[in-house]
Amino acid sequence: MSQLNQMELQSLRHLIGAHETAYQKMQTYAQQSNDPQVKAYFEKSAQDAQKTKQQLLSFLN
Repeated sequence: MSQLNQMELQSLRHLIGAHETAYQKMQTYAQQSNDPQVKAYFEKSAQDAQKTKQQLLSFLN
């Protein structure tokens, strides 16, 4: 894979941070939910955000 330029690296870091934030928020919302369907929705959203973050991190290797 080719080297990332400075702008691409900044964008990647921003996206990784945004997905980490989304993951944390979705986890918090899931913990606070009483409705099982809502809880499951937020847990799935948190998992999706974490998966995407991991995929983005792979570009840094």
